[in-house]
Amino acid sequence: MMNKIVAHISGSVIASNSNEAHSLQDKSHFGEPSGEKVVYSPTEALYLAEKGKMEIHFKGKRIPQKNLMEKFRKMDKKMDIKYAVFRDLRQKGYIVKTALKFGAEFRVYEKGMSPKQVHAKWIVFTGSESEKLTWHEFVAENRVAHSTKKKLLLAIVDSENDIIYYEVSWIKP
Repeated sequence: MMNKIVAHISGSVIASNSNEAHSLQDKSHFGEPSGEKVVYSPTEALYLAEKGKMEIHFKGKRIPQKNLMEKFRKMDKKMDIKYAVFRDLRQKGYIVKTALKFGAEFRVYEKGMSPKQVHAKWIVFTGSESEKLTWHEFVAENRVAHSTKKKLLLAIVDSENDIIYYEVSWIKP
């Protein structure tokens, strides 16, 4: 049994320099190595905390599991939707990484593939079923996916936190 990763929040950065953090990063691709530390996205940290693999500290004090989502919601108003999608994809065996530099929520790798060896197959945009997606937004998201040579995956979360995925790809007539 692995010891819990102890991560610390500093500003908007969640990081750990523990051996457990480096070991889990090598094995399961959670977090991104950055110098001596492993840096986690809020969705990764929430997931690991929920699974009992991580405890998160802020200003020297452990944040109770039940208070984590509330803390992360203050950092990102879409946290509930993003986390539902992240958790679902991770539980299905996919490697899920942030895609901020692409203007999307996530990059997703095919099952069994390492982000160190291959490019992501999908770029994921999340939304709730109550949100409206304009054609302009849809075309912009599709262009991002196409220009990065990835398929577009729209993840729509309903009021019960069930998720419907729509994969969009270009065809040549």
